[in-house]
Amino acid sequence: MTGGGAPGRPALMWREALGAELRWRRAVRGETLASVAARAGVSGQYLSEIERGRKEASSEVLAALGRAHGMSLSAVLRAVATRLDAAELTPGRRSRQPGAGAPSPASHPRSG
Repeated sequence: MTGGGAPGRPALMWREALGAELRWRRAVRGETLASVAARAGVSGQYLSEIERGRKEASSEVLAALGRAHGMSLSAVLRAVATRLDAAELTPGRRSRQPGAGAPSPASHPRSG
C-alpha cells in the first residue's frame, strides 16, 4: 500500500499511529495495560492488540480509551493526526513499529 510515506517505505497506518499514541500516553503516566483497559471497559488483550497496531478500534472504543487517558475523542484524533503528520514529514521515520516496546517520552512527535 502506498500513501504519504517516503518512496520505498510504507506509510504509517492509522491503527499503528493510534497504537503508538495510546502506548506512549500509558507509558508516560506509568500505568499498566490492565488499569487503562479496566477504566476504558475493554479487555487487556484487546487494548494490547490496539496498542500494537493489530486491531482497528471503533469510535466508541476510541472515545472510551480517550476518557481513560483523560482526553476527549477529538483530542485523541488530533494527537494521532499529529503523529501521522510527523511520520510523513520526517524522512526515514516511522512513529513506532507494531509490536515494539513502550516508547520513551522523547519519541513523541511533539517532544522533539
